[in-house]
Formats: sequence, C-alpha cells, structure tokens
Amino acid sequence: MHLAKVIGRVVATVKHEALEGVKLLIIQPIDDAGKPKGSPIIATDPIQSGPGDIVTYVAGREATLALDETFTPVDAGIVGIVDIVNREAP
Repeated sequence: MHLAKVIGRVVATVKHEALEGVKLLIIQPIDDAGKPKGSPIIATDPIQSGPGDIVTYVAGREATLALDETFTPVDAGIVGIVDIVNREAP
C-alpha cells in the first residue's frame, strides 16, 4: 500500500464496460511526511473519497480486487481513507 493525496477528478464519457459507475480520481503519491513523490496517477475510487483526502492505494493486479469485477483493466485503486499519519523519527 502507498499513500497519496486526491488532487482531482477524471470525467470519461467512454470507458471499459467494467468501469461503468466507477469514480476515477487523480492522486498524487506522497511520502510519509506528505511531500509529493513521483507523478500524479489516475486511480479507481470504490470508497467515495474526495479532493484533499489522504488515501491509501494499491497498484497492479491488487487494484482490481477492490472492484466488483476483478478482471478490470486498471493500474491503481484507492482502498482506504487515512485519518492520521503518526511518524516517528528514525
């Protein structure tokens, strides 16, 4: 699992039939300090998060497991909304 911040929404008029009714969001991966890490990505959102939320997401084959149809062509999926991050100094 990885951390990310929701930074936008995607509106698609045509998408794979297994993605009908599934919300797509733009997320910015972040490190445990909340700083951006890498480029933004598009992820499915079956849990109804929104802009500004810190979320956990999975990538690859695991991303489809959060959806009803597990053979859906997706690369990332949001699986949780983060309430708080406790970070200890090394």
